[in-house]
Amino acid sequence: MTDLKSRIERSFSDSTTDSAMSMAAFTELREALENGTIRSAEPDSASPTGWRVNAWVKQGILLGFRLGQLAASGTDLSFVDKHTYPPRKFVPEQGIRIVPGGSSVRAGAYLAKSVVCMPPMYVNVGAYIDEGTMVDSHALVGSCAQIGRRVHLSAAAQVGGVLEPINASPVILEDDVLVGGNCGVYEGTIVRKRAVLAAGTVLTRGTPVYDVVHGSVLRADGEMPLIIPEGAVVVPGARAVSKGKGQEWNLSVYTPIIVKYRDEKTELSLALEDLLR
Repeated sequence: MTDLKSRIERSFSDSTTDSAMSMAAFTELREALENGTIRSAEPDSASPTGWRVNAWVKQGILLGFRLGQLAASGTDLSFVDKHTYPPRKFVPEQGIRIVPGGSSVRAGAYLAKSVVCMPPMYVNVGAYIDEGTMVDSHALVGSCAQIGRRVHLSAAAQVGGVLEPINASPVILEDDVLVGGNCGVYEGTIVRKRAVLAAGTVLTRGTPVYDVVHGSVLRADGEMPLIIPEGAVVVPGARAVSKGKGQEWNLSVYTPIIVKYRDEKTELSLALEDLLR
């Protein structure tokens, strides 16, 4: 991997590098991403967030766009995109369930065995989706997003992508997270294991999260992204504007609220998940 990393970095930083060598390095990276042997971010116990961003992998993904030329692809459905990023093809032996109906997985994305994709949905390059996860209808998994085991992305859930700036952290959903319908998780937010995002919850770097259980306010700070604690149950809420015209007009602004942490009742409400896989 060290050799591939150096070739990617050299090709990315110097556009005069031999195009055949650059293409070979990119193709090797794309195949490794699809196989899950290389990731744009990976668990790292030494990191304050528990994750390490591999900036050189994102450089390689951007290199693929630079090298790519528009080309037609597809048979039943027609596409025109960079030839370096064709739609992925799957076979039954991979154990991945892609239900018919307009879904697309871009080359360079990893889907583990037993992942279920309900149409229409989209997975972008660099994304990593681990075993047993369901990507429901109209859901989006953005570039380089990291999705753990047994996650459910409900209908119309949006997991934001990140390619630039190079060192920016991708969105990370750890194992057993439930993301409700019409949720949005963006700007490098990390959602820890077993957390539940109720329908309509939106998490961004600039949105504070109020934990009414522990009486604390969670925010992104400097290099640290917004982190949702393990087992937290987050719902959409509102808080009053406390000054100026906002106060005069009795306005409020959206804010996510942690109302509880997962317990036996929460587990029972999620039991239906296993029946859908």
